[in-house]
Amino acid sequence: MSKFNELIEKYLIPTAGKLSASRILSVLRDAFMLSFPLTIVGSIAIVIMNLPYLNKVIGDNAVANLTQTLSILPAATMSIATLFVIIGIGYYLAKSYDVEPIFPAAISVAAFLVLTPLFVNGADGSIISDVIPLERLGAKGMFVGILAAFFATILYVYIVNKNWTIKMPNGVPPTVAKSFAALIPACLVLAVFLVIRTVFVFTPWGNIHDCIYNIIQMPLMHLGSGLIATLVAVFAIQILWFFGLHGQIIVNSVLGPIWNTLSLQNYEAGLSQLDLPNIVTKQFMETFGVGIGGTGMTLAVIVGILIIAKSKQLREVAKLAGPASIFNVNEPVIFGLPIVMNPTILIPWVLAPMVGITIAYLVMKFGIVPMTTGVAVPWTVPIFFSGMLATNSLAGGLLQLVVLGVVLLIWTPFIKVMDVQAIKLEKEAAEKAKNRGNRFKKAKSETAGLEKVE
Repeated sequence: MSKFNELIEKYLIPTAGKLSASRILSVLRDAFMLSFPLTIVGSIAIVIMNLPYLNKVIGDNAVANLTQTLSILPAATMSIATLFVIIGIGYYLAKSYDVEPIFPAAISVAAFLVLTPLFVNGADGSIISDVIPLERLGAKGMFVGILAAFFATILYVYIVNKNWTIKMPNGVPPTVAKSFAALIPACLVLAVFLVIRTVFVFTPWGNIHDCIYNIIQMPLMHLGSGLIATLVAVFAIQILWFFGLHGQIIVNSVLGPIWNTLSLQNYEAGLSQLDLPNIVTKQFMETFGVGIGGTGMTLAVIVGILIIAKSKQLREVAKLAGPASIFNVNEPVIFGLPIVMNPTILIPWVLAPMVGITIAYLVMKFGIVPMTTGVAVPWTVPIFFSGMLATNSLAGGLLQLVVLGVVLLIWTPFIKVMDVQAIKLEKEAAEKAKNRGNRFKKAKSETAGLEKVE
C-alpha cells in the first residue's frame, strides 16, 4: 500500500495538478459550461415532445402542433452547440490574458465560419450555395470549432500584445476606441484563416472540416467511446478524489469535449430517427456515474450504513449526508466519512463505480436498456428520474437501481469493517470519558474531605 501511495504521489498527483491548472483545459471546461443552460432548454423541449402516451392525453393533432412549436428550441440550442463553445473559448481565453474578451469571441465565430463550407447537397444531388450546414454547427464541427477558437484567440492576443492596433485620441467614446483597436487584429486573424481555407481546397478532403473529422475527431471519439477508456477515466477520477483532488473536474477537462461530441451525435441521430451510435456519452457518464449519489456512487454507502451500521458516528454522518446525496452532492460523505486518504475503503471506492459503469455499458450494448438520447439532464436530478430522462425509458431508471444494488453489495463488507472500527473507538472514548468522570468525582470528594478536616 505504501509503495502504491508513493507511485501515486510521485506521478499521478503532479500530473493531475498540472492538468487542473492548465489554462487550455480550464478555458475548455468553462466554454462547455457556457452552453449548458442553453442545451438544458433544448433538452426540456425534447423531453416534453417525447413524453410517453402524450397522444393519449391530448390527442395526435395536439401533439403534432406542440412538436411543431417546440422543435425550434433544440434546433436553436443543441443543434448549434459548437457555436456556443467557440464563443466561450474566445471569451474566456482572451480574459485569461487580460485582453478585452468580447472581440476575440466574435472573431472566433467568424474564423470558424471562414473555414466552414457554406453549401449543402440537395435531395436531387444539386448543390445549394450560401447556406450554413447545420451539421457543421453541431457534433461534426465540434473539433474544428475548438481548434479554430483557440488558434484565432491566441493569434488575436499576440497581435494585440504587439500593439498592432489603431489607437484613437482621448475623448473618443470607449466603445468606439475598442472597436478600432480590434480592427487590425481582426483583419489579420481572418486573413490567416482565409489562407488556411484556400490551402485545404486543394487537399483530398476539400475543406478542413472533413480533414479534422476523419483524421482526428473520429479516432478520438472511437477511443473515448470504448469501455476500456471509460474505465480508465473512472479509475482516474476515483484515485484523484481519494487523494483529495477533484477528479471529476480534472478528467472532464480532458475527456469532456469527446463525451459532449458523442452526446451530440446521439441527439442528431435521434432527430433523424436513426439508431443511436454511442453508448458512452456525457449523459451516460453522469447518469450512471455521478447520477447515483455523486462521484463514486456513494448513495449506496449511505443506504448501507443506515441498514447495517450500529455506530452512532457513521449513522450520524449518513443522516446528515443523505439529503444532499439524493441530489448527487456527496462532499459530506467524501470528507465526513471520510473517504479521502482512508485506506480501509480504497478498494470499494475505486472498484464499485467501475463495476457499475461496466454493467450499464454491457446492458446497453446488448440492447436490454436504450442508450442515452443526447438530452442534457442536470446532474442534480435524483436517481431513477435521471435514468428515465436520459434514456427516455423506464428501463433507464430501473438500471440505475440495479447498479445501486450492486454497488451496495460491494460496499457491504467494508461498511461492516468500518462499523466495527467505529464502535470500538466509540467504546474506547466512552471508557475514557467514564474514567475521567470517576477521577473527577474522586478528586472532588477528596477536596470536600480536606475542607471538612480544616
